[in-house]
Amino acid sequence: MTGPLVSIVTPVYNNAEHLKECIESVLAQTYANWDYTIVDNCSTDGSAEIARRFAEKDPRIRVRENKRFLRALENHNAALRYISAASTYCKVVFGDDWIFPECLEKMVSLAEKYPSVGIVGAYALEGTRVRWTGLPYPSHVLSGREICREHLLRDLFVFGSANSILYRADLVRSRDLFYNEAHINADDEACFELLKNCDFGFVHQVLTFTRVRPGSIRVISGNLQTSFPGFLQILLTFGRDYLTPEEYEARLDRHVWEYYRFLGKSFILNHDTKFWSYHTTQLAESRVGFSRARLVKGTLETLLGAFLNPKDTIDRLLKRRYNYSWADRKCDREMSVLSFPPIGHDSTEERSSSQGAQQNIKAREHVEIQIREQ
Repeated sequence: MTGPLVSIVTPVYNNAEHLKECIESVLAQTYANWDYTIVDNCSTDGSAEIARRFAEKDPRIRVRENKRFLRALENHNAALRYISAASTYCKVVFGDDWIFPECLEKMVSLAEKYPSVGIVGAYALEGTRVRWTGLPYPSHVLSGREICREHLLRDLFVFGSANSILYRADLVRSRDLFYNEAHINADDEACFELLKNCDFGFVHQVLTFTRVRPGSIRVISGNLQTSFPGFLQILLTFGRDYLTPEEYEARLDRHVWEYYRFLGKSFILNHDTKFWSYHTTQLAESRVGFSRARLVKGTLETLLGAFLNPKDTIDRLLKRRYNYSWADRKCDREMSVLSFPPIGHDSTEERSSSQGAQQNIKAREHVEIQIREQ
């Protein structure tokens, strides 16, 4: 076989309905030098048996079974510990998703051409929608600092999920816990941490597929709108690494304003108690804090906007009431007339110590409990 070895991992929990399609997408890759570890997390639907049948036919496939049930991010970290010591790259493929035949070939080719690249992204098909757009063609390589600044200042969301990117394996092996198990947006956090010291590559093709299904983390997170506190945590943790002090304070103020405007709309839409318990807890336990005065202001601003622009505002209030992610909001902004100040100079300030581990543990558990209740 030619080309560097790619270690592929699939953490699995009750994915029997779609696991065959996932595994077959790996077998269909035009790039042949890979090994594949499927880690079953005490599934009760026959997922492990499906994986073992494939492993019996192809020596590149290995199946590992957890002795006890692990929470989602724990299982993802456990799976990453199985990547080969000889691998140059690592690819995560979730058990209910799949990858297009040229995925590994295109991602590895870009990474080999640009050795400074530590993470490679690409467009993804999420249901019927193309995701992670926004980079002008042919932007194949950007510095880690540049892409993180664009994410923070312009809402340019191109990292996607772990399913849509390729990691350089040395970066994975350098972290005992690759994903911060206390952070619900751990895949974003990993990118921000790694991109302090490497570049970001991007393939302008649709290379992965993410399934949208009831009860998935994606849908539950969309219903709860975890992207608002998730972005807040990213900003509080990494903002000072990538932004000047002035940019950081302005961006924090803007996001808090946007958050409370969203909560004001949500108050009018009468979301349930789980929704409000989640957001009030997240804000209360962040250094921003929960403010009833800001909630009232956000509600009044929404009502005033409805009075001045009734049709437009009603459409916006009803649009994607559920399953409306940070990337969705980014897409909406691209169609708006809002303008943002130009990106300033990089900050050399040292990052303050990260906060909020406990609230993120609670947030993650809250989402996982709802998934188990489906």
